[in-house]
Amino acid sequence: MSVVGIDLGGTKILAGVLHEGVIQARVTVPTPEEGGRAVIEAMAQAARAAMDAAGAGHVKAIGLGTPGPLDFKRGRIKFAPNIANFTDFPIVELLEEATGHKVYLENDANAAALAEHKLGAAQGAESSLFMTVSTGVGGGFVWGNKVLRGVNGQGGEIGHITMQPGGPLCGCGLDGCLEALATGPAMERMALASFKREMGTRELFALFQQGDPRASRIVLQAASWVGIALASLVKCYDPEVVVLGGGVALNAGPAYLDEVMRSYQRYMENWIVPPIYLAKLGSEAGLLGAALTAALEVGEA
Repeated sequence: MSVVGIDLGGTKILAGVLHEGVIQARVTVPTPEEGGRAVIEAMAQAARAAMDAAGAGHVKAIGLGTPGPLDFKRGRIKFAPNIANFTDFPIVELLEEATGHKVYLENDANAAALAEHKLGAAQGAESSLFMTVSTGVGGGFVWGNKVLRGVNGQGGEIGHITMQPGGPLCGCGLDGCLEALATGPAMERMALASFKREMGTRELFALFQQGDPRASRIVLQAASWVGIALASLVKCYDPEVVVLGGGVALNAGPAYLDEVMRSYQRYMENWIVPPIYLAKLGSEAGLLGAALTAALEVGEA
């Protein structure tokens, strides 16, 4: 028996069929700019195309990973900053109508956390903490086969833990969040202030790897924030392993990771220190996690 996973992003929709822990087919379509019901139809078409390509005669359910925040009890997206007409949007009900299949909803970062826990870097661990550092900071905590969501579905929003009260404003409207200090856009903002010109992370990382002092200060400061945040989260959740992924974490270079570890070890002094592993699943994590969400609900994982 198979399940379908759908990974909904601001610019693209990825659908695939999961059978015995392996994605059998993948279909990618653009996310319609008009949002709303057009996105539902695009997801349904992608799911059908994936099922046809995989030759999946019967699918038990669909797992959907989507940006949030989400209302899990009502199966709705509260709002999605990068997708139009998705305010208090009944995404589960409409996708079930469009596909004829039961749909199980999950936050996209939680889905990636579940995938790394079951099939990736944390495979075999009883519990794991996942953090992805890219244009934003996302993550999740998994115990057994369960993602910790909290009573209001806000669990795992680790990008918005307050690191520096009075610090830079975050997209969430508050100040000093980890996301405002350690992401690609945060470093680009600091590079603009330091170099007096716009600079993308690719150029910044290249200068950092060449030993430029200003680039080094920016990147290592961001890495230090990540290490401190991981140490704080470990003290809260006490996971068996930690998994770190995302474009910044995986592309900034070994010196960035060394600084993450130095800061992490410094703020874990006198505590039991779980190992940190780099994420293994890359861009597949969201799709796999969405499919696993459905598979676990219907007893197929």
